[in-house]
Amino acid sequence: MTVQPENRSAPIVLVPGFWLGAWAWDEVADILRRDGHRVAALTLPGMDSDEGDRSGITFNDHVEAIAAAVRDAGEPAVLAVHSATGYSGYAASDRVADRIAAMVYVDTGPGIGAMDPEATEDKALPSPEDLANEENLTGLSEEQLATMRERAVSVPVNVLREGAELTNDARKDIPSAMICTGYTVQEYKEAVQEGYGFLAGLKELRNVTWIDLPTSHWPKWSRPADLAEIIGRVATEHARQPAAQRA
Repeated sequence: MTVQPENRSAPIVLVPGFWLGAWAWDEVADILRRDGHRVAALTLPGMDSDEGDRSGITFNDHVEAIAAAVRDAGEPAVLAVHSATGYSGYAASDRVADRIAAMVYVDTGPGIGAMDPEATEDKALPSPEDLANEENLTGLSEEQLATMRERAVSVPVNVLREGAELTNDARKDIPSAMICTGYTVQEYKEAVQEGYGFLAGLKELRNVTWIDLPTSHWPKWSRPADLAEIIGRVATEHARQPAAQRA
């Protein structure tokens, strides 16, 4: 379904999780654009290549890159974050709350604090065996897993061990969709009560919608059409009339 002019949608910013660049969103982004949505996918600082000195890349660099992409959208955008970028995405929502029409958390949540304050080195993609033990790989093909392994980039250590101070209460009122893929909605809600840091922001958010999408931790590959449909629906539901048209 193509989004017609009278049925506007908010621009969409897509942020990949650990080890990935903008390329990881290609299939979802193509579907969204075909349906008439405006889409920007990010490769975060230091995540384009393992080569060169990345010791100066910080968590704040990632937060600012996301915030800049939201500002560049030109009007309040839907910010979709996957996996570990729930942390940097939530921190960005604190800085540009007025520029975000809605948040979409893809198999992640609004993280608070540092992901790994004791980290001493960059985080590489785990071995195939460890990855299978740590994450849900349901529906992923061997080709997709091989591509991820071939293109994966280690996460700079400072991104792991740093956090951000959250000071803007407006972030708590941003409509937020939790797309639960590797675990069910019920399992996520139980994890919130158990105090997991990557879900800590859910205790302060005031407008949360829960969505079950049973599949892998990487639904952008295992169920791209369904994921695109959900993100596109959020973008349509939360479109805001540009200021020039309101005047």
